[in-house]
Amino acid sequence: MWTCWWLWPLVAVCTADQFLDQAKRIMQTTPVIDGHNDLPWQLLLKFNNELRQKDANLTSLTGTHTNIPKLKAGFVGGQFWSAYTPCNTQNKDAVKRTMEQIDVIHRMCQMYPETFLCVTSSQGIRQAFREGKVASLIGVEGGHSIDSSLGVLRALYHLGMRYLTLTHSCNTPWADNWLVDTGDHDAQSGGLSDDFGKSVVREMNRLGVIIDLAHVSVATMKAALNQSQAPVIFSHSSAFALCEHRRNVPDDVLQLVKQTGSLVMVNFYNDYVACKREANLSQVADHLDHIKKVAGAGAVGFGGDFDGVTRLPVGLEDVSKYPNLVAELLRRQWTEAEVRGALADNLLRVFEAVEQASNHARDPEETPIEQNYLDSSCRTSYGYSAAPGLHLQPAALLASLTPLLLGPRLL
Repeated sequence: MWTCWWLWPLVAVCTADQFLDQAKRIMQTTPVIDGHNDLPWQLLLKFNNELRQKDANLTSLTGTHTNIPKLKAGFVGGQFWSAYTPCNTQNKDAVKRTMEQIDVIHRMCQMYPETFLCVTSSQGIRQAFREGKVASLIGVEGGHSIDSSLGVLRALYHLGMRYLTLTHSCNTPWADNWLVDTGDHDAQSGGLSDDFGKSVVREMNRLGVIIDLAHVSVATMKAALNQSQAPVIFSHSSAFALCEHRRNVPDDVLQLVKQTGSLVMVNFYNDYVACKREANLSQVADHLDHIKKVAGAGAVGFGGDFDGVTRLPVGLEDVSKYPNLVAELLRRQWTEAEVRGALADNLLRVFEAVEQASNHARDPEETPIEQNYLDSSCRTSYGYSAAPGLHLQPAALLASLTPLLLGPRLL
């Protein structure tokens, strides 16, 4: 027995190679659709979105988790690119900044047509798969990007947005973010506001925009899951039961995910995977296992958050490492159908359900948010009064009339 001890490491290596080979075989026909990648944000920070700079070339880009060779090595066939602008743009230039990030995603497709195909539908994703390209979709990360405007929501849809994250790490005037659950922010809407918040969800359903609940409070998660007429996604969140970080999804919400046919695309950020600075690929697989156990195999996807985080698990250092994670799932006896679901089929099912629930023949939502919910310091008030130049708010109206009323007495 002892004479063969040296064979065991060799057996282990061969077994690992077997699972990796199987993973790559599966991914050749079912590549991964990743729910969230912040490469456009890195292009802004590093190059101010000047894509023709020499160092911005995506075939040789360094210092990022993502470039074209890494995408190909990782069998990435679909990517929701994040059109992200920080919370400090709220009530300032959020819409402008968001449109610039949407523009840079479109220009990526124009500059590298052999690699990227910008698409806006599940059918478009399948076409990109057939052509061997990366189906490139736009996810807008943060409800502050619509500036509490249904008109802006519709305009972003026409520019290609196919999911909207209802909040980032700040409340909007109509939805609460995850920091409410930590006590760092005060609740303002109790989840979704009864009027405008719910009308945003209805309009997203009507248009066919996927509702994304990454970054929202638990109350917002539950309100949106109960309100939406179509499945929703968590584009880059993990399981709260394994790491008690408020960016993660608790089990009672996972039950709602199961009931609604929704999807949790697991985040790779160490702090959400292990609740500490260090993590490894096996711990990411634990999150996938847990979501599968609680919500079903159809509820699992990948949302790596590459180029949006600073710490990634050992074994998942960049987008080229996806086959390693798939091999780990196979080692854990996930079936080929379950693996294909996590890679792409689950997202395609959700996207198709969102498309089927849409109804562009139905009248759009029109009622604007009440003016008193908005920060008015940098805003005009057109449309909020029957008379040009008058504000709807009584206090503002009284202030504007006071000089007229008191003027004769002071002369």
